[in-house]
Amino acid sequence: MAIPDYQKAMLPLLKLTADRAEHSVSDARDQLAAEFDLTQEERSALLPSGKQPVFDNRVGWAKTYLQQAGLLESTRRAYFRITDAGVIKLGENPREITAQSLEAIPQFAAFRNAGRGNSEPQEHVALVSQTQTPEEILDNAFRNLKDQLASELLVQVKSASPNFFERLVVDVLTSMGYGGSWKAGTAVVGKPGDEGIDGMINEDRLGLDVIYIQAKRWEGVVGRPEIQKFVGALAGRRAKKGVFMTTSSFTGEAKSYVDTIEPKVVLVDGRRLAELMIEFGVGVATRSVYETKRIDSDYFSEE
Repeated sequence: MAIPDYQKAMLPLLKLTADRAEHSVSDARDQLAAEFDLTQEERSALLPSGKQPVFDNRVGWAKTYLQQAGLLESTRRAYFRITDAGVIKLGENPREITAQSLEAIPQFAAFRNAGRGNSEPQEHVALVSQTQTPEEILDNAFRNLKDQLASELLVQVKSASPNFFERLVVDVLTSMGYGGSWKAGTAVVGKPGDEGIDGMINEDRLGLDVIYIQAKRWEGVVGRPEIQKFVGALAGRRAKKGVFMTTSSFTGEAKSYVDTIEPKVVLVDGRRLAELMIEFGVGVATRSVYETKRIDSDYFSEE
């Protein structure tokens, strides 16, 4: 089944503690995963940030919301149990527990309203919070902004001259750590007689190996014949490694071809190139930086 949202985890989590015993967060996650019949793949699925499993994050927020409502309480680091109010809530035999139903509890309503400015439409906040945890909201918003930037970058790159594109490709590889420095470790060829090679870059600062580059500022899809020409040019230089970058995309046949040949050739399409530019700061500037923080439990430990 699909990974349940954090609200669907609330009632099962509260029921799990009905024995009034102390429970660990880790065991609770495992028991809920079994109850929801999640596969290992679903348990391993990560948030867009790649820093935390989606299911773990949702169980964590289900626990947080139940604690803020006074239905659960922390006993020590990563351990919790049901409260008297939680026992009473279970005695009402609720069909489900949601963020909206918890709003009837004053202390939870105060928690939810904390930090909401008077100008912020609360209906919107409630709507997006019904299925997504705060981390998911932030991660998805960040991903949307990044996708939009990548699309805009690709438009800019496609409008540049072929010579500029060739230098851009070398800039990206240098920013990724190849070559050591632009002047010391790279060379742009890109001229008549280059035999299909647009540039070369040292694989490391010592120049133990060289990577050859082909840069195609194309609109059409790049097929196997173009890749074969590049491979032939590599063979002429006895090269073992090459990178073929384009502003467009590659056919399935081209992708399959490079999986079966020597030398090693990496294909980078326009979308991936834009993502690398963003990741390594080529052609982009930072506008805003946001930090999220969590409690440092070690600081509060008195042991």
